[in-house]
Amino acid sequence: MSGKILIVDDESDIRNLLEEILSEEGYEVVSAADAAEARTAYTNEQPELILLDIWMPDTDGITLLREWADFGLSCPVVMMSGHGTVHTAVEATRLGAFDFVEKPLSLAKLLRVVEGGLEEGREKKPGPRLVPTLVTPVGKSRAMQELKEQIRRVAPHNASVMFVGEAGTGREAFARYLHSLSARADAPFVTLVCGSVTADNADLLLVGREENGDVHQGVLEQARGGVLFLNEIGDLPEAGQKILLGALERHRFMHTGGSEELPLDVTFISSAQPGIEHSSHFRKDLVSHMNVITLRIPSLSEYAEDVPDLLNYYVDVLVDKEGLPFRRFSVAAQNRLRNYPWPGNIRGLKNMVYRLLVLGGDEEITLGEVEQAILSETPETEPLVKRDLLGLPLREAREQFERAYLQQQLLLCEGKVGKLAQRVGMERTHLYRKLKSLGVEIGVTED
Repeated sequence: MSGKILIVDDESDIRNLLEEILSEEGYEVVSAADAAEARTAYTNEQPELILLDIWMPDTDGITLLREWADFGLSCPVVMMSGHGTVHTAVEATRLGAFDFVEKPLSLAKLLRVVEGGLEEGREKKPGPRLVPTLVTPVGKSRAMQELKEQIRRVAPHNASVMFVGEAGTGREAFARYLHSLSARADAPFVTLVCGSVTADNADLLLVGREENGDVHQGVLEQARGGVLFLNEIGDLPEAGQKILLGALERHRFMHTGGSEELPLDVTFISSAQPGIEHSSHFRKDLVSHMNVITLRIPSLSEYAEDVPDLLNYYVDVLVDKEGLPFRRFSVAAQNRLRNYPWPGNIRGLKNMVYRLLVLGGDEEITLGEVEQAILSETPETEPLVKRDLLGLPLREAREQFERAYLQQQLLLCEGKVGKLAQRVGMERTHLYRKLKSLGVEIGVTED
């Protein structure tokens, strides 16, 4: 037997066991302890199959699989989990996973799945797509034309660029477009999801570390000569901000596992929520380093005339990449969606197109189907201003308004309290007290 297999699991005992078993079976094995190492191995090693653990402490396996799937998987992926659920298995399959195995692993099943995955991969012979196929962002509106022109003017320079906009507006896609036009287009484009950084792992993820003979390369080293994209930089904790600021001010960082420092040969691109420059928990001196040039990404409702083109674009992409049945939007359906506020922006539009294609039906997507899709997405929250508020004492009316306001803002922030604090302009501590006093259920992580 032959084939290169990448094992991604944060538990060293599991990695070592799988390496031993698969090596004895004649496979070439490489391993990664976290998402950062997995991204590097996926690019550099070009595996023929990936065994990917779902539950990892930083970036989980489903998020990593979704990241790879967005740009076309280059090989079959088998998900592993000790806490498997039907929902998780369905999501993994939807994203393109070949199979799903539960821990403790059955040796016979594991080898059978590995062999089947490698065989399918060879039959399909997927071409390695180590970087996404980059296209010019869709849109003929004035807003899009101006933004693309700004990016083209900025691209020849190595200045730090910050894309500011709401969640789902496609900030990473614009960052990749900028990278594709720059002098570093052939160099690495490394992404760090800042919400995955904690006080305990900041040094590991940013500058790397050597542990028990294993070298964990940090993103500053991975991105040398290329671009480091800091996704939602506002989520970077204080420990991460301190490390990054130190590297920027000294223009150097410590070599992974070594005693010498290396030049900081990295172009920084970041994404952030509006108002980050006024955030009390994010260092102003770091913001000044990262937003040498700030480019604002408009919400989709600001260039609604591009909605028909975006609908057609995502139909083509999903039909081509995922083999979904082709359907086209009727003129009435397109007009309705041009007037929809799109709280989820482009991400929400893509998700709606996906659901309508999956559900199937006649080739034409009707206005009625779109109305049903909109209805299913509309959160059932009470309106912010109700007529009977006028009959209440001021304090009680204010509490009812604040409760409804924060509930709807929390939905727009996808349940992330960190983003909510930035959006409404409140300290996190005060916001938590306010949510608790109003009885607003959070039930989500703060990032």
